[in-house]
Amino acid sequence: QFSFQGGGWGASLAERLVRKCDVVNRGLSGYNTRWAKLILPRLISKSTGAESTVAVTIFFGANDSALKDLNPRQHVPLEEYAANLKSMIQYLKSVDITEDRIILITPPPLQESAWEKECLAKGDKLNRRNATTGEYAQACVQVARDCGTDVLDLWTLMQKDQDFSSYLSDGLHLSMKGNSFLAAQLWSRLEKTLSALPWLLPYWRDVDPGDPEASLLG
Repeated sequence: QFSFQGGGWGASLAERLVRKCDVVNRGLSGYNTRWAKLILPRLISKSTGAESTVAVTIFFGANDSALKDLNPRQHVPLEEYAANLKSMIQYLKSVDITEDRIILITPPPLQESAWEKECLAKGDKLNRRNATTGEYAQACVQVARDCGTDVLDLWTLMQKDQDFSSYLSDGLHLSMKGNSFLAAQLWSRLEKTLSALPWLLPYWRDVDPGDPEASLLG
C-alpha cells in the first residue's frame, strides 16, 4: 500500500514506465495471504485486461509470519502461506497470466530491536522474529521454484549488508533506501521486457498540427 508514497518502489517503477504501461497498486496494509487469496479475483480478472498484463508481483509474508501467540489476527501457518501463494499463482494462470510474468517477493528481514520499540510503544510484546520471517521467505522461494515463477528474495539479499536496518524505517516496513533497493532489484528483472515497450501515442513534435487525427488516431 505504501509503495506509491514519495520514493516508494511502486512510484519508482511507474516513473520508469510512464507512457509505456500503467503500474497498478493493489497493496493492502496489514493483509496476509489468507485474505489476499480471497480478494484476488476481484482485483484481477479477464475482464480487467489480464491478457495485456506484462508483469504481476506478489509480495506477502511479513504479516503471515507474525507470531501466532502474540499476533493471531495476522498470523498464517507456514504451510498454509505456501499453499496460498500457489493458489494465487494458479488463479493468475487461469486468467491467462503465465508464470513467466509473475514475480514473487519474499518478506524483507526483520530488525527486531527497532520493531520491538514500536510494539512496546503500543503496549505489546515483540510479535515477530527475523528467523521466523526467514522460514516464510524460504517457503516463498520454494513456491517460485515449484511453480516456475521468478522470485526476488529480499530477506536474503538485504542481509548481505551487515547493517540491513537502514533498509527499514521501523524494523519492519521499508525505508527510502529499502524502497530504492527493491525498485532496483525488480527493474533488473523487468528491464529487458518492459523497456522495449513502445511509447503510448507519438512524441508531441511528431504530431502533425495540420492533421492531428492522422497522427493520434491513425
